[in-house]
Amino acid sequence: MSSQTHTEQAARAAPYPLVARATCPAGSRVRIGNVEVGGDGFTVIAGPCAVENEAQIHATAQAVATAGAHLLRGGAYKPRTSPYSFQGLGQRGLELLAEAGRAAGLPVVTEVLSADDVKQVARHADVLQVGARNMQNFALLKRLGRIGKPVLLKRGLAATIEEWLFAAEYIVQAGNPAVILCERGIRSFETATRNTLDLNAVAVLKQWTHLPVLVDPSHGTGRRALVAALARAAVAVGADGVMIEVHPEPEQALSDGEQSLDTAEFATLMHDLACLVSLVGRRLSAMAQAAQGEPDLERDRQRIDRLDEALARLLHERVRIALHLGRRKRAAGLPLKVPERETEVLRRVAALSGGSLPEESVQRVFRVIMDETLAAEHAGP
Repeated sequence: MSSQTHTEQAARAAPYPLVARATCPAGSRVRIGNVEVGGDGFTVIAGPCAVENEAQIHATAQAVATAGAHLLRGGAYKPRTSPYSFQGLGQRGLELLAEAGRAAGLPVVTEVLSADDVKQVARHADVLQVGARNMQNFALLKRLGRIGKPVLLKRGLAATIEEWLFAAEYIVQAGNPAVILCERGIRSFETATRNTLDLNAVAVLKQWTHLPVLVDPSHGTGRRALVAALARAAVAVGADGVMIEVHPEPEQALSDGEQSLDTAEFATLMHDLACLVSLVGRRLSAMAQAAQGEPDLERDRQRIDRLDEALARLLHERVRIALHLGRRKRAAGLPLKVPERETEVLRRVAALSGGSLPEESVQRVFRVIMDETLAAEHAGP
């Protein structure tokens, strides 16, 4: 039996064959403008819980774009537990969100509440989000399967992973394969946090489905002080990205201010994520361009600064490990320099350069790194 036949049979055997991992063992990717969700990229979606006014959404959009976010989120229609809570600006909110996204050069994500609203929301949004309360709104899921835009499907408050995947299957079966899952915490007996962020689900989903998986630590914890820690954990567990609530003045937010980062906190988190994703063999997803296709020079300089800091940290860690290895080699009477090993390292890094630099240039840089590391090993105790 060929491997292809085995894969097809495994997919058919799954109760959700279209989204089963066996259907696409390498994992699927969803394209949103200049951003690709999935693969070896890590995507960050950021913005306020709700669009409150023009100044608020534009300020947030510019801030998260400058910090390096890939997509802008914001709610125009808000399903709230209490009928007296802020319900969003509706159509005007959609228009303001789209305007802010264009000005900042970011695709936008917003929630759609019913099948009747899909067409209207799709006119303004690049990604349509299905909230936790609507995960099993099957009429809505089927309608979203008939549009040509990506869908971000959040997990229900008490849904099992299998129920969640069945919900995704509804969308794909109806004709839309561009589905992204988002773990946002489940309801449990624990009261220390708003929800219990189920990072187990990310690891399970990576085995069960080919769909990209994001994590929402804002709703998953409900506490601003915990968001950054859980966002970093999402990188480690294998998520394809995170969705973070950000507000210029969280204390004044009309909804979910207690779980929203301010813009400075978000910039710090982006710095941390830039360092972490490289350590797990990933990269931040491709960035969108600023308005009218013109690059934002200051934003790009800040991104380079963050990458430079990440490189410096990685070099420090490389030397630290090399010094430890050097001590073990000396204790065992082994040579510090192994030419065959250096040749293999140079070959491998040249292959990973991706063509952004000539292979000879990449190898020249790494020869310097290895020479300086070897000198540190010789000088070490």
